Amino acid sequence: MEALPSSAGARPPLHVAIIMDGNGRWAKARGLPRTIGHQRGAEAVRRTVTGAVELGISHLTLFGFSSENWKRPASEIDDLMTLLRFYLRSEIAQLDRNGVRIRVIGDRDRLADDIVSLIDEAEARTRNNLRLNLAVALSYGGRGEIARAARRLAQAVTAGELAVDDIDEVAFARQLLTVDMPDPDLVIRTSGEKRISNFLLWQSAYAELVFMDRLWPDFSKDDLEDAIREFHRRDRRYGAAR
Repeated sequence: MEALPSSAGARPPLHVAIIMDGNGRWAKARGLPRTIGHQRGAEAVRRTVTGAVELGISHLTLFGFSSENWKRPASEIDDLMTLLRFYLRSEIAQLDRNGVRIRVIGDRDRLADDIVSLIDEAEARTRNNLRLNLAVALSYGGRGEIARAARRLAQAVTAGELAVDDIDEVAFARQLLTVDMPDPDLVIRTSGEKRISNFLLWQSAYAELVFMDRLWPDFSKDDLEDAIREFHRRDRRYGAAR
């Protein structure tokens, strides 16, 4: 396998974001319940977080559950929330030992109270960790996030706390859920689908997009390395001519 670039200009991306897709198809292809696919997807999360730490990535964001996913059958949502509870109870101690800081972005109002409490506890426990900043997008939608930011700016203008002429990209970004995170350099989507599905719409304006055929439960550190190699082959000009 081709080695990762080792030159000073080829360090791992600062922020990698992943749309984890394909749990259901993985299970269907094997004649298994979708629940098993989600369980195997959780194992892929564990591998990916470990791989990100080993590769020196400092920010990793995982799209765990979208605002649109609430439209799924209630039984599947219940299974996903049960798995989330299990993950929050069983994995946080190990993440803490490994120096991982966890945070959750999204609409917590739609999550059960006990899940919100587990999230609060996980964030508080890992707040001072520096090795990897892990953000998990739950009940998250990019359009909703942008609308929320616009409402907050409108409220500030109405209250006389902000002038309309002072609203610019920087002011807008301060109202986003990712206010203290760098924008993603690389966005990966598994399962062969080629869309970003309402994920980090504002933040991904200049991200490199890598679409992989691998279904999420099969995703590994090798796949993460392959995506990083592809990232380093891109010519990132940010609109400038060369």
